[in-house]
Amino acid sequence: MLPALFPPHKAAIFDLDGTLLESMWVWQRVDLDFFAARGLRPPEDYAETIHSMTFREVALYTVERFALPESPEEVMREWNERSLRFYRDEVKLKPGAREYLEALRAKRVKLAVATNLTTHMLETVLQSNGVFHLFDALSSADEVSRGKRFPDIYLLTARKLGIAPCDCVAFDDVAAALLGIRAAGMTACAVLEPASRQDWDEMRRLAPYAVTGFAE
Repeated sequence: MLPALFPPHKAAIFDLDGTLLESMWVWQRVDLDFFAARGLRPPEDYAETIHSMTFREVALYTVERFALPESPEEVMREWNERSLRFYRDEVKLKPGAREYLEALRAKRVKLAVATNLTTHMLETVLQSNGVFHLFDALSSADEVSRGKRFPDIYLLTARKLGIAPCDCVAFDDVAAALLGIRAAGMTACAVLEPASRQDWDEMRRLAPYAVTGFAE
């Protein structure tokens, strides 16, 4: 069940893709189009391997694994161009997410985002869904050198909020990210995303809280 507005937590930090947003289909589409343009198909282990990497780490990994002629910067630029339209025009919040954020805000819980999306993309999708104003801090994985399996982005977000990590609860739909949350000294809350259902038992073991949706 959902933590009841998190006493004694003073802040709630949310992942976006698969946690607050119904957006996992975007990257499946982008991957298919990206590889198809090169006469390739994404391997079965590709999505799972890159899940908790930073945007740049994914680009580096992809260039090296498939011996692509492009630079990581060129690959990231293409991914941004392919995905931005979806985030601006089609990606929506998960059911109950807006109401839950508003309920937390009404209780004076500070809200933040910690996501692998780039800063421009995360701002765009929050604005298009009308919830940008609810957040006190936004953190992108392009601001840190290591992915979300490490505590870096969560510690950065706590500093932006001015809240001690022990007073924060963080939501994510990826098991590796829950490890990063715990390493940061925060309370972890696992969120069920159908694309990660095979990891749900492990996620429930890693996090003291687990939710199948914000409409509960």
